[in-house]
Amino acid sequence: MKLEGIFTFVQVVDSGSLSEAARHLRISRSVVSERLAELERSLGATLLQRSTRKLSVTEDGSAFLERARRIVCEVRQAQADLAERRGELTGPLRISAPVTFGRMHLGPALYGFLQKYPDIQLTLDLNDRRVDATSDGFDAVIRNGPIVDSFLVAWQLAPSPRYLVASPGYLARHGTPANLEELAEHRGIFYTNRGTADWRFVDGDQAYVVQGDGDLVLNNGDMMLDAAIAGLGISLLPAFIVGQALRDGKLTRIDVGMQAEPEFLYIGHPHGRKPSAKLRALAAWLKEAFGDPPYWDG
Repeated sequence: MKLEGIFTFVQVVDSGSLSEAARHLRISRSVVSERLAELERSLGATLLQRSTRKLSVTEDGSAFLERARRIVCEVRQAQADLAERRGELTGPLRISAPVTFGRMHLGPALYGFLQKYPDIQLTLDLNDRRVDATSDGFDAVIRNGPIVDSFLVAWQLAPSPRYLVASPGYLARHGTPANLEELAEHRGIFYTNRGTADWRFVDGDQAYVVQGDGDLVLNNGDMMLDAAIAGLGISLLPAFIVGQALRDGKLTRIDVGMQAEPEFLYIGHPHGRKPSAKLRALAAWLKEAFGDPPYWDG
C-alpha cells in the first residue's frame, strides 16, 4: 500500500470527482485512476463506485476513509514538524472563531499573516457555536469573554471592553437609565451563548448582575448590533462590534455608574497538546495586529 494512493483516495472523495482531484493534485486523470486501482488491489476491496455521471463511496470505502484521513493528517503534521525544526512554518492550521469578530477584524489581520507565511494551509471556520476544539478537530479556537473551558490553554490577544449601548431614538422614547435599578426596567438585547444574565458590572471588588427579561435573544453579533441601531432595546456589546457605530452616532453609550465586567479576546488550544510553531506565530501576529489597547477601541 502506497501513501500516494491513500492521499489520492482522500482527495477524490473530498473533490467529488477524479478530474477535480487530478487538478488539485496536479497530475493527470489517468494517474489518479491508476493510483486508486492499485490501492484497491492492495486492500482487496472496492472503495469507489465510478460511472460517467456519478462517483460514490462504497461501504468498504467509507470504513477505510476515516483511517485514511487520519493517515493523511499524521503525515502532513509530521512534514510540518520537520519543517518547523528547520525554522520553516508550513502545513495545515485549523482555527475556529465567532462570525462577527472574524468578519470585522480577524479576516483582515490574517491576510498579512498568510502573505508572510504562504506555506501555511489555513482553514478558518466562522461559527457562533461554542465548538469543542479537540473533538471538532481544531488546532485552536478564538473567543471573546471569560474562559469557561477547562480543556483549553488560553493565550490573551487583546482586552475586550464591553459597552452598554442603545440608539438615540430608543433613549428618546424610553429614557436613559442612570443606575442598575433603572436598567433592569428596560428592554434588553442578549446573546444566545451568554443568556439573559449577561449584564455584569463591577464596582471595586463588588460584582453585580442585572437579570434581563430576554425581550430579544439573538445568536449573532451582527444581528445584535443591527437590533440596537434599530431601537429595539439596550445591549451590552464588545467594543470591536460597536466602536464604529458609536463614532458614527448610530448608538449612544450609557453610563450606569459602573463598568462592565472586564473581558478579553483569547486564542485557546487543547490542553495536553503541544502548540505548533505556526500557532505560536499566529498568536503573536494577532496580538500585535490588534494592539493594546486594541485599535477598535479608539
